[in-house]
Amino acid sequence: MPAEAKTTTCPLDCPDACALDVEITDGRVTRVGPDAGSDYTAGFICGKVAGFPRRLYHPERIRHPLRRVGPRGEGGFERISWQEAIDTVAGNLRAIAQRWGGEAILPFHYGGSNGLLTDEFLDHLFFSRLGASRLAKTICALPATEVALGMYGKMPGVAFSDYPHARAIVVWGANPRGSNIHLVPYLKEARRRGAWVALVDPRRTLGEGEIDLHLPVLPGQDLPLALALIHRWREAGQLDREFVAGHADGLDPLLERAAEWPLERAAGTTGVGVEAIAELADRLAESDPALVRCGWGPERNRNGAQAIAAVLSIPSLLGKFGVRGGGYTLSNNGAVKFDRDAIIGRLDWRTRNLNMSQLGRLLCGDLDPPIKALFVYNANPAASVPDQRAVLRGLARDDLFTVVHDQVMTDTARWADIVLPAVTFLEGHDLRAGYGNYMLGGVVPVVRPEGEAISNMQLFSRLGRALGFDDEAFLLSDPELLRRAAAAVSLPGVEVDLELIAAGGQQGYDFDGAPPVQLATSHPLTPDGKIHLTPPVLGAEPYRWLPPDDDWPLALVSPASQRLTYSTFGECSLERLTITLHPDEAAARGLAAGDFVRVLNQRGEVHCRLATSAAMRPGVAAMPKGAWSRSSLNGETSTALCPDDGQVVGGAACFNDARVEVEAL
Repeated sequence: MPAEAKTTTCPLDCPDACALDVEITDGRVTRVGPDAGSDYTAGFICGKVAGFPRRLYHPERIRHPLRRVGPRGEGGFERISWQEAIDTVAGNLRAIAQRWGGEAILPFHYGGSNGLLTDEFLDHLFFSRLGASRLAKTICALPATEVALGMYGKMPGVAFSDYPHARAIVVWGANPRGSNIHLVPYLKEARRRGAWVALVDPRRTLGEGEIDLHLPVLPGQDLPLALALIHRWREAGQLDREFVAGHADGLDPLLERAAEWPLERAAGTTGVGVEAIAELADRLAESDPALVRCGWGPERNRNGAQAIAAVLSIPSLLGKFGVRGGGYTLSNNGAVKFDRDAIIGRLDWRTRNLNMSQLGRLLCGDLDPPIKALFVYNANPAASVPDQRAVLRGLARDDLFTVVHDQVMTDTARWADIVLPAVTFLEGHDLRAGYGNYMLGGVVPVVRPEGEAISNMQLFSRLGRALGFDDEAFLLSDPELLRRAAAAVSLPGVEVDLELIAAGGQQGYDFDGAPPVQLATSHPLTPDGKIHLTPPVLGAEPYRWLPPDDDWPLALVSPASQRLTYSTFGECSLERLTITLHPDEAAARGLAAGDFVRVLNQRGEVHCRLATSAAMRPGVAAMPKGAWSRSSLNGETSTALCPDDGQVVGGAACFNDARVEVEAL
């Protein structure tokens, strides 16, 4: 039978939301590639998605409902029917809610899907009807999101296609090669046109020919670096006070803290040389247009929210808005408006809100009521939540009823009482709004589901009906939910093409016929329309820098990987975990690349191989985030070393506050 080609959209956690062309032969996916008709996807996709058939047909794919047999955590399961599974899950949730109250049930979910239908949709309707505890999604993006909302509202940012218009670009705490690979060609084109490009990151993640300056900031020190830039601009009279007076407020608290950070002090704290800080400051001040690509790396420590705010203040302080290629890019998903209530109704869900980054504390502590049921989907907390040892102790509780809905047998699924098979995005329906590119895409099945796998929508519909919930949304098919969701979306400048989306196509949108220009065709969406340089969300001491608590010699970062999307693909990627040091740090410890080492602190230790790279700065160690237990020699990964402390904004995770030592094993 000749191969058949179908189109769909990638919904994985990445800014790009690529348009895909999928080749099917004899009912099986044989190739996943870029849709040739997409200007943005531009003829290439990441290796993770190109290799997706490995996940689709992996031996550890969950194809049928399973019930645990034997001790928790050992991975012993027996096959059961879907009816048994639904009856067991619904019965246990009902009994727990009746005895302990609905708040004894905790849904745990995150970015395993970035679709509008497969997360915070029918699942939220279901758990709100149960009266379950709510989940504060603090693992990633919360500080940056809250700060950006407080400063600018959900103002759309500079489109990647407009980067070649800039004369100076700083990529701050973002790793386009690990995720967001479609930004890389635009950065290259900008340099070909004469733009000056800087990278602020503990690691050199872009090559010699891709950037002009690397500022290897120590983890947690982005705030002093940004404040030092502001101090220099103030001293040099380069602040655009006319722009600030006309469009912004909250300048004084920012300048007061910046006055504490002359370049010499900042250099000593951040590990970045005075000359490099001065060059970055001068290039940004003198170049027009200039822009900041702010990533989520700077938020992953106790100073994260303040650091993001200081970085996002740069285009306001220098008056870089109002021209194509000037301003900032963070997340562009605010351009899409989705009226979820039009489909599922307004939810009156006011139960306690529990911090996902402290799952170990929640499961092992003395909550009232205690967590008696944990329902995991779109997530793998055993691999991704700080204080891994506490998380695993909680999952080992005999009195905890755990359900996992996933595609493959993850580290978390091995601890579950009931494991339910989930479809992949190549087997199900969803709606994807890019948070980098300005694109809305339909996600549609290109092959039949493996085994008895079902979507999140089907699962929560079945459970809702089993518990007697009579909401209309629980009666709708997935194709109908996709159509209704697409009809409930508002896009700038265009009407949603329902037929195109329902067929798995992508639709672009724009502002006055072109990508948005901040403060020209897109404006602050704060309640008063002004920019708030010191948003209230920063608390009583905005822009105050806090030094790290731990005195271990190496700062640990757990960055994005070219092989994993958080913990997704761990079943078929990253077979061997490594810790990466600068060669000088390895030599100082008598170590060499390839050695077996232990990475340790007061919370845990990880046994793995050592890698060395001159792209790392001294004083920093890097271990990929999302690695599965099988990849290390002792079953622990980077989260075993990370504190579960929360920062001032929303109690968000502080992964990069981990400090460690590396020794020979």
